[in-house]
Amino acid sequence: MRDSEEHLAKAEIREIAAREGRGGATRRAAVAGALIALLLAPGTARAQERLSVVTTTNDLRSLTEAVGGERVAVTALVPPGFDPEEYQPKPQDLARVRQARAVVRVGLDFDLWLDRLLAQAGGNVRRRSAGYVDASLGIATLDVRGMSIGDGHGHGSGNPHYWLDPKNAEIITGNILAALVGIDPESAAIYEANRLTFLSRLEPKIKEWEDRLAALRGVPLVAYHNSWPYFARRFRLEFIGTVEPKPGVPPSPSHLTTLIGTMNARGARIIVRRPHEPEKDVGFVARHTGGVVAVLASSVGALPGADDYPSLFDLNVAALRAAAGVR
Repeated sequence: MRDSEEHLAKAEIREIAAREGRGGATRRAAVAGALIALLLAPGTARAQERLSVVTTTNDLRSLTEAVGGERVAVTALVPPGFDPEEYQPKPQDLARVRQARAVVRVGLDFDLWLDRLLAQAGGNVRRRSAGYVDASLGIATLDVRGMSIGDGHGHGSGNPHYWLDPKNAEIITGNILAALVGIDPESAAIYEANRLTFLSRLEPKIKEWEDRLAALRGVPLVAYHNSWPYFARRFRLEFIGTVEPKPGVPPSPSHLTTLIGTMNARGARIIVRRPHEPEKDVGFVARHTGGVVAVLASSVGALPGADDYPSLFDLNVAALRAAAGVR
């Protein structure tokens, strides 16, 4: 009888959860509370070995942990401070992927090196298998263009930095949830509760970040790499150029001269650089425009204080405000 009641309760809560997008943070919190109450009821807790999950980046690790909670053990392949688009897998990565029950990737040609790793590992997770997660599924991509030819790395399938719009966390965690439920259906209600709790906490933070960045609307910005279209769209910021002429290609003297002219004409004084990007060219541009360099983290763990997904945005919002002289 207990199992039957539990099954019916879970079914009812899943039906509510399917409608949670229309109710915002309040509905998410209520549904999560109902799920947690169910899970704490006598007889519903079951001892279980944690699922081994591998993600390509630390952003996806943080979001997978938000959904999986104590039921998952998550390892990110790309260490903090490394460029995931240029990452070269290590021998230990092969063993991690081989042992994983689920693998979560960014997709959109961002982590193409994972395809070879999956093939070499020969584990249970392959494309279109139950534990394979392309977190970009359902994302409204920006900057879609033809495939790149020549040097650098192309963003032909669309700009891959979609996690930098925090609203996209709803889609990303939905993709992760579907995979975890597929390989561990007995824990479905736990994963659903974790996700709804996370989203209910994230929603007011997004409003806070929007309010804090309102002072930078209309302020022209420049970035080293084209990492910020989703961030800019969400917070209504204006990036007018990049130090790189195209992704992965170092700037030529003529490109820097043109960029400096554009910045001086537009009054752009803030240049955004990620920690692993070279300082030399950014410093040159700053000196010739009277600009200030804002070091932002595009990934969890890239800077001290960017310890998880929400704190990544806390850090970046504070750094932009400081660069703009906003108190």
